[in-house]
Amino acid sequence: MRIAVIFDTPNLGWEDSDFKAEVEAEVPEPEYEIAEALMANGHEVFLIGIHDDVAHLIERLKTFGPDLVFNCCESFMEDTRYDFAVTALLDMCGYRYTGSPPEALVLARDKATSKKILDYHAVTVPDFQVYPLDAEIEAPVDIEFPLIVKPVREDASVGIAQSSVVSDTRGLSERVEFVHRSFKQPAIVEELIAGRELYVGVLGNGDPRLLPIIEMTFDKIPDPEKKIATYKTKWDAEYRERWGIKNIFARRIGKSALEEIDHTCRTAFRALKLRDYGRIDIRLTPDQEVYVLEVNPNPFISFGEDMANAAEKLGLDYYDFIERIAQEAVARYESRKH
Repeated sequence: MRIAVIFDTPNLGWEDSDFKAEVEAEVPEPEYEIAEALMANGHEVFLIGIHDDVAHLIERLKTFGPDLVFNCCESFMEDTRYDFAVTALLDMCGYRYTGSPPEALVLARDKATSKKILDYHAVTVPDFQVYPLDAEIEAPVDIEFPLIVKPVREDASVGIAQSSVVSDTRGLSERVEFVHRSFKQPAIVEELIAGRELYVGVLGNGDPRLLPIIEMTFDKIPDPEKKIATYKTKWDAEYRERWGIKNIFARRIGKSALEEIDHTCRTAFRALKLRDYGRIDIRLTPDQEVYVLEVNPNPFISFGEDMANAAEKLGLDYYDFIERIAQEAVARYESRKH
């Protein structure tokens, strides 16, 4: 196929040849790894980096005429809130593309809205309350401390730290005010669910396949309230090593819990209208209750990351994994013709 790989980039003015040089130099960027895999699989690949110019994207796509667009865009104008707009543009222009549609990206980004939808579909989520920017900050009704405070529209654990966990009204007020001040958006306050931090990759449509479960372990952190996926926990290698934090294939999970995880993740994937692939972040309590924390329609799929590692354990090497995503998207569009 002729496949355009589109992605957000700070490199203004770069063209396909400039990005291809980066691919050949094995620069470790997700979009380059995806492009390399697609080329290795025999596809004609055209790389389009965008920053703040919609016309550039439209013109390059029109010139190349792709059979499929592999969407790697996570932001526009360096603002992650606009990732949905890129897919909306692809829809309006009639291009077939990989991954979730605009509505899924919008719904999943808003932690409060997504939890309401999941709750409607009988998916267990933590009790929560939203504090708008102008809200009077009082202890939530019917939700017991400790609580965790997050920005309502950020992903990748942005805005989450150990200080996000609060145990009284004063701490709650201080952290909510921090979120309001730092992120200029509402804060969502959730009950803190003690348990195992699990990440479940989902691949496919219709009857999607669950990938082997990844678990984030906290072997050097004894306090259950501190076993949370903060920004440092996810992205600071030195911090992870110091505290013995690792992402591993999940330790033993009982049969009934596995069945509940399977049902829960499939339901969440469909309820928020995800397509082709995604990741469900869950907590498994000591009582084997399954709570969905977040649904991620645009998880990292670069080589060596959780999704790719889980796919490899399932038998799909990286080239096969990327090809599978592309073929799932094509099959989805082809099914509309019948």
